[in-house]
Amino acid sequence: MIDLVLIGLTRFLVGGHARWIGTRPDEKQRIYFANHGSHIDTLLLWSALPKTLRATTHPAAAADYWGQGTIKRLIAQKGLNAVLINRSGSSAPGEALEPLRKVLSEGHSLILFPEGTRSANRLPGPFKSGLYRLAKEFPNAELIPVYLDNPARAMPKGAMLPLPIICSAHFGAPLAPIENEEKEQFLQRAQAAVSALAPPASEVMA
Repeated sequence: MIDLVLIGLTRFLVGGHARWIGTRPDEKQRIYFANHGSHIDTLLLWSALPKTLRATTHPAAAADYWGQGTIKRLIAQKGLNAVLINRSGSSAPGEALEPLRKVLSEGHSLILFPEGTRSANRLPGPFKSGLYRLAKEFPNAELIPVYLDNPARAMPKGAMLPLPIICSAHFGAPLAPIENEEKEQFLQRAQAAVSALAPPASEVMA
């Protein structure tokens, strides 16, 4: 019930329509990775997926935000089926990924925001290494780049509620594996795959 309310509110306020450009909805295991512009990104991307995929697709959500307070925790865990992760940096390298490894080892899919923090920039900034580690450890999971259009304008930093600005999720072609690819090369290629799905800047300013 909570998920239906969240999806209804998201579509009413910001649209959140999916544009499948280089792929189609599929039940195969996937890691969706996207740019991160606001707190509605998780809702926006998850709501854009068909109902059959939402049941087995888990957004990675920051525990320091979505885990704070009863309401946000309820939305994250009961509504969005999210996995809360610790991004404080206090744990050992790679330890924060353990909840995500568990989800992938069960055959489910993930939604990641590899920048690790929000940015108001139109294109994503450098990606952190978590996506690379998971891609190497779970090579059968298809890597799907996603560009979220307008979330930073719809809910800028400091806003309590989103503005009625239309947002959309652009799903691209799977990122093809390259044998023996170095971490930095992989992360740059993944970042470029998300950027390539962005509409031209002239359309954004229109």
